[in-house]
Amino acid sequence: MFSGSIPALVTPFRDGEFDEAAFRKLVDWQISEGSAALVPCGTTGEASTLSNAEHHRVIEVCIEQAAGRVPVIAGCGSNDTRNAALHMNFAKKAGAAAGLCVAPYYNRPSQAGLIAHFSYLAENYDLPIVLYNVPGRTVTDIAAGTTIELANRFPDRIVAIKDASEDLSRVADHRRGIGHEFCQLSGNDELALPFNAAGGKGCISVTANVAPALCAQFQAACADNDLVEARRLNDLLYPLHYAMFSDSSPGPVKYALSRVFEGTTDEVRLPLVRCSDEAREKVDAALTHAGLV
Repeated sequence: MFSGSIPALVTPFRDGEFDEAAFRKLVDWQISEGSAALVPCGTTGEASTLSNAEHHRVIEVCIEQAAGRVPVIAGCGSNDTRNAALHMNFAKKAGAAAGLCVAPYYNRPSQAGLIAHFSYLAENYDLPIVLYNVPGRTVTDIAAGTTIELANRFPDRIVAIKDASEDLSRVADHRRGIGHEFCQLSGNDELALPFNAAGGKGCISVTANVAPALCAQFQAACADNDLVEARRLNDLLYPLHYAMFSDSSPGPVKYALSRVFEGTTDEVRLPLVRCSDEAREKVDAALTHAGLV
């Protein structure tokens, strides 16, 4: 269903408010540079600090500006099942291709709780779901067996996973338990090459905010089984992947974007703050290495 380079878009702010004009320009740039789909209101989009009204406006603007040129996978995750359902309902009406649903965070549900949470969404809302497993942030891991059970129970609803577990063996586990056609997307830029080699279809990427063309070219090389070109591009991008997390995300990526894309700022919302001078130095060096500045 999805493949290639898919940026987890930042949400631009200016003077504390959603900068809609900058976001529209960012969407156009991403599409022109080769991004295969777009994800508004994910982790990198600071969804956890958006009000529901802002959250829905960001999704709405992304879908409106994309205008069918690429699919939009709307961030619909929450630690509250009812609130996730609210986002799913809005995203469906707005025209999203799917909802990205993170494992409920803070609550620390059991695997049975995860199955109940995602089953409720799948049974009650007519929108495909991309599971989002990022235990480094949520604490709770969507175990391979849980993903397999959900995907087999709801084959028309649970259509993909963004896997940021950092466990590359999951790709083979999911292929064996669900099938080779189940869409697996890396949630870690630095692991995208081995993830794709194991059977992944692409990456929901932080780095693609800043280097959309290079990330798209890298994913195309992987899809073409051109390992030499994929390695070359991976070597260019590799320092940038780590620089994006040299301070609390998305501080570094917003700083990097402000350097390569006119009209955006490095403004984030509390409790996040702008990235440190040390992080800026790492970002600057990585941007130079990749030939972006």
